[in-house]
Amino acid sequence: MKLSKKRELRQKRRWRIRKKVHGTAERPRLTICFTNKNIHVQCIDDSVARTLVASSTNANDMVGVLPNLDGSAKLGKVFAERAKTAGVTTVVFDRAGRKYHGCVKAFAEAVRDAGIEF
Repeated sequence: MKLSKKRELRQKRRWRIRKKVHGTAERPRLTICFTNKNIHVQCIDDSVARTLVASSTNANDMVGVLPNLDGSAKLGKVFAERAKTAGVTTVVFDRAGRKYHGCVKAFAEAVRDAGIEF
């Protein structure tokens, strides 16, 4: 019962944030998704519903990276390099209803340090 309530509250936060955050070609939406084994991130242009850049901890260049603080920071650096090569310099951050701490914060700071503006 308690777990389902926690999921419902996170879903409400996610929808509330998602109503306000929209990506464009100039400022795509950077979304992050956590699973038990991996972290997935992507930049989305919502005006045409297209993914511009994507990365994950289960990619070939991220072998052995776990979904923890260190893995989030490494993923942030790799993702920022891919985004720069794709021409993305500024993004709108969609944290998917999660609090801005822990892995989300580590990822966001690594992306900022690599030169992508939020």
